Amino acid sequence: MSTEVLPAIAGRGLEGYQGAYLLRRTLEDGEVEFSTIMLFDSIDNIKAFTGDDYEVAHVPPEARAVLARFDERSAHYETLLAPEETRTH
Repeated sequence: MSTEVLPAIAGRGLEGYQGAYLLRRTLEDGEVEFSTIMLFDSIDNIKAFTGDDYEVAHVPPEARAVLARFDERSAHYETLLAPEETRTH
């Protein structure tokens, strides 16, 4: 994900794409879980990337090859407050 998939998405020059976070945690059973948070300016930008059914998870073949399982659907959230707005100086 960090060396191929996300850089390939960034390299596409998608309008409104602002980057991604890749999160990881180890579960109690020793399995490792990953979460990806992709940042876009609007739902229209997401639809341009994924298609009209924008809740279908975008999991490229190279990611599918190394994942034991993944969510078939994506959740989308509107940003109400960003970190730079919550920092105190």
